[in-house]
Amino acid sequence: MSEPTTPLMQQYNAVKTRYPHALLLFRLGDFYELFYEDAIIAARELQITLTSRNREKGQPIPMCGVPYHAADGYIARLIRAGFKIASGDVSFRGHPNGAILLDREERELHRRGSVSIWSC
Repeated sequence: MSEPTTPLMQQYNAVKTRYPHALLLFRLGDFYELFYEDAIIAARELQITLTSRNREKGQPIPMCGVPYHAADGYIARLIRAGFKIASGDVSFRGHPNGAILLDREERELHRRGSVSIWSC
């Protein structure tokens, strides 16, 4: 993965570097998205469509996603298949000029045998 150029992909990269051995589900609106190699793996395992995001330095970014309201089932399937899962959710922080900035930070790490809010 090359150095990202957009704020979104910089946030993704910052969380992903902390969890390199986990598939990272990154919350974007109503979906949890996966990018790069994580997307390729998840699309294959979950039998969902692999697509791509804007180009990063001329190369399309592999991407797939699942609706956030159905994420539990998809995560359970990935955990049962032996994958570790990290999830990044939106957090809000204020800016001095009154604007609200969206940050995405890791929420949880899920793996087989872990106790979490997600059913397996």
